[in-house]
Amino acid sequence: MSENADLHFAEALISDAATTQYPNRMSRFGRMVGRWQVHSKRMDEKTGHWHETDFLWVMSFILDGKAVQDVALHPREDGGYDALATAVRVYDRDMGAWRVSYFEPERGEYAHLVATAHKRDGIRQDGTRNDGLLIRWNFSKITDTSYIWESFVSEDEGATWVLNEHNEGRRIG
Repeated sequence: MSENADLHFAEALISDAATTQYPNRMSRFGRMVGRWQVHSKRMDEKTGHWHETDFLWVMSFILDGKAVQDVALHPREDGGYDALATAVRVYDRDMGAWRVSYFEPERGEYAHLVATAHKRDGIRQDGTRNDGLLIRWNFSKITDTSYIWESFVSEDEGATWVLNEHNEGRRIG
């Protein structure tokens, strides 16, 4: 693919702002648009051991401002970044909620969720992983400069939930 075609793709995908068709709905994830430094604690579900890492999380409006996409980037020693995962969030006007699709190829993790408001300052995303387990991802304590994100998994159809990841983000741009 030529450099020019790549440029056209990026220009076609990325939007400067949210659509004006439903601005209040776009603010749910739109307030997260920007660059975030994230400290993550993730549990290895096979061993139960927790691992910590830091990554860069970048979110932007896409598709003429009708959706939001994020990319998780892990820093390399040479100063560059490796793309770890991406999520696309699209507001579904008919459903009155957000559809979320997550892709993390290296770990073989894929998920589809539905996102709604949660408490005063949060977002709740409920769905299913590619292994069939129910998942719940909650953003909480969202401010202009920080947020908390937690991932829960249920092995008993939602009767109980186990925390398997905790992220704290700090806006850097």
